[in-house]
Amino acid sequence: MSRAKNYFLIPYLLWIVLFIIMPVVMICYTSFKDMDNHFTLENYRNFLSPVYLDMTLSSFFYALIITVICLIIAYPVALALRNTKNKQFWLLLIILPTWINLLLKTYAFIGILSKEGTVNDVMRALHLPASQLLFTDAAFIIVSVYIYIPFMILPIFNSMDEIPENLLQASRDLGADQWTTFRKVIMPLSWEGVKTGIQVTFIPALSLFMITRLIAGNKVVNLGTAIEEQFLVTQNYGMGSTIAVFLILAMALVMVITKTNKESRDNR
Repeated sequence: MSRAKNYFLIPYLLWIVLFIIMPVVMICYTSFKDMDNHFTLENYRNFLSPVYLDMTLSSFFYALIITVICLIIAYPVALALRNTKNKQFWLLLIILPTWINLLLKTYAFIGILSKEGTVNDVMRALHLPASQLLFTDAAFIIVSVYIYIPFMILPIFNSMDEIPENLLQASRDLGADQWTTFRKVIMPLSWEGVKTGIQVTFIPALSLFMITRLIAGNKVVNLGTAIEEQFLVTQNYGMGSTIAVFLILAMALVMVITKTNKESRDNR
């Protein structure tokens, strides 16, 4: 039986080697090459310059804002879903937007936020001045939050839904009010879901590039747009790979900081 299990691991190991390990190794190798394919450390020196460091800080800043807003909205929504009837139906409605192509959703927001779009039509109907919402930082954050908020809600809801009802009943039987039950029981037991939600929101938010192009009009520059520009515009694959290396390291750091601990959760 154990030998059969080893055979079943072969496709998984091949997938890991071919599509995870090898691409990372190739990116690391290319990061030490200049445009003439010569070995160099200039790419790393350039990345440590003020321009790229500011861009990195900007990427973390926007990713942090998107993640915090998603968390503020998602946590009460997940709590309400847990306590409502037909929770699977409401959860399906939250998941449905994730089935739509990201590019289609982005173009839809262009129509909604443009000067002749839906938002400004409503403003004019209310006799309020129209405003230029598209190509602004606010538009970028709004669209990003809309796209990533289902991925924040799902893990938090799952962690809350796994909380045994008898724990909540025991808390009430011991005289705890709703706030104390929430603070002492629900919040600690849903923390692993919060950390997972932060991972699946913060990490991809670091490398957004399509939304920055179409919604922010290149007014928001982050690591994702820099990588795209280096590979597709200047064709400086070495510099693009160097930025990608630091992006991978940043993602790994976030995963380490927010890693879930199943053993400690089970002990609780």
